[in-house]
Amino acid sequence: MKDNYDTKDEELTMNINEAKDEVKNAVRAYLTKDESGQYEIPVNRQRPVLLMGPPGIGKTAIMEQIAWELGIGLVSYTITHHTRQSAIGLPMISEKEYGGRKYSVTEYTMSEIIAAVYDQIEKSGVKEGILFLDEINCVSETLAPTMLQFLQYKTFGTHKLPDGYIIVTAGNPAKYNKSVRDFDIVTLDRVRQINIEEDFEAWKEYAYKAGVHGAILAYLEIKKDNFYNIRTELEKRSFVTARGWEDLSRVIKVHEKLGIEVDENLVGQYIQNADIASDFATYHELYHRYRELYKIPKILEGEAFEDRDALRNGSFDEKLSIIGLLVDKLMEEFRDYAKDQAVQKDLFGIMKEFLGYCEKNASKADAASEYLLSKADEELEKLEKDVEAGMVSRDDEKYRRIAAAELKNCAEIIAKDCDKDPVAVVKEWFNSRELARKNASEEAGRHLTNSLEFINRVFGDEESLSGSQEMVIFLTELSNAYYSLKFVRETGNEAYYKYNKILLLNDRRQELNEEIRKVVYELQ
Repeated sequence: MKDNYDTKDEELTMNINEAKDEVKNAVRAYLTKDESGQYEIPVNRQRPVLLMGPPGIGKTAIMEQIAWELGIGLVSYTITHHTRQSAIGLPMISEKEYGGRKYSVTEYTMSEIIAAVYDQIEKSGVKEGILFLDEINCVSETLAPTMLQFLQYKTFGTHKLPDGYIIVTAGNPAKYNKSVRDFDIVTLDRVRQINIEEDFEAWKEYAYKAGVHGAILAYLEIKKDNFYNIRTELEKRSFVTARGWEDLSRVIKVHEKLGIEVDENLVGQYIQNADIASDFATYHELYHRYRELYKIPKILEGEAFEDRDALRNGSFDEKLSIIGLLVDKLMEEFRDYAKDQAVQKDLFGIMKEFLGYCEKNASKADAASEYLLSKADEELEKLEKDVEAGMVSRDDEKYRRIAAAELKNCAEIIAKDCDKDPVAVVKEWFNSRELARKNASEEAGRHLTNSLEFINRVFGDEESLSGSQEMVIFLTELSNAYYSLKFVRETGNEAYYKYNKILLLNDRRQELNEEIRKVVYELQ
């Protein structure tokens, strides 16, 4: 975690990625057991985690990521949607005997929140997980004592949270929400508070993996101050959040796919600051002009670029836009590489089962086709259960749905070629898919190489082999993104290694020069 101590607020802050690591480590520590099978940290000493930070910064998103990465359950609630009755349950009269006499006593039905945890365990078969309660410091007056009791004792009324479920809560500071209430020291002394601040560079790592639109990333690279902007004054109230940019990205992609215009009115529905919305809408149009003007597909194919001097002498914002366009297209190909690889891996496992089935049953075309159709339905049924249980990420769900659709496609091919050996048909089908995957991978590699050579040719100093500022930016973007690193690590790319090495050598040369200057200064 970076050293960021604010003497005014007297609190340590971290970005969303650092917060994710902290929460993930806390969950891992809480779920660690000793040789007797007991939790190393007793359940009653497992402090709930309290995330405090601006709205729309990604607190809920990191909970989903942590649950998927650790293979545990996740139950999420926005606590402001609950009343005291739904949190602790409804009262009911039961009869108990004390000292030989019977009495009518008040008990409660199970809390809706606790019941949801048991439902999650039942659906997923996983007994450990996270209970995430958002807007914890905005509860109603009647619910506040119940929530404080829950944070301290992990019970709603008389119903205890199952062992193995970790409490993580989140709230917004008072400057963003007038309905928040401050926790007293007694409560705060029973939680692990993590204070989060907005950080574009940290969010960008997530954005590349999530496929946020290139125009948004390029725009925010130029105007980082517009990434997060909240004004709470009544007459000037406006807000721009990370959530808003991501949701805008999704709708822009669909609009572009359908040929629907992306204008200021659309942008303003997600980016609720008139000046920033107008500015981005103008940039989005400019971004597409750059794509046509500089012929990005031709650059990727390695074709000669004629306007080298014009671009070399252009504004820095324009250079950043070109880099953004190249990175955006390459990231699309790197994500496709990961998708094709994941789908092919799923299909390979099923194909092995299919060949075993055919060996045992001397299968004919109709039976083989039915077998694959049943496997596709079986895979989809498993997927639906995993989705319902929240045990699969959006990308994994997509890959598995594609694999099931491809199985059905293969079954149709077998049924059409009923005179052919189904095993031969399946092998030919699978091998053609594998060949297409490898060709796409090689093409992505060429495009990466051509992009690096283009940036070096246009912006670099070939005589001294010194890395240009533009090359530094381009390589930094690639080196900080999940899918580009996955692609280079698994396929290799000589140009990427070469230019990274040049930049590292330059960095070392600069360090040595600085050391020499210090020595000379001390000798004088």
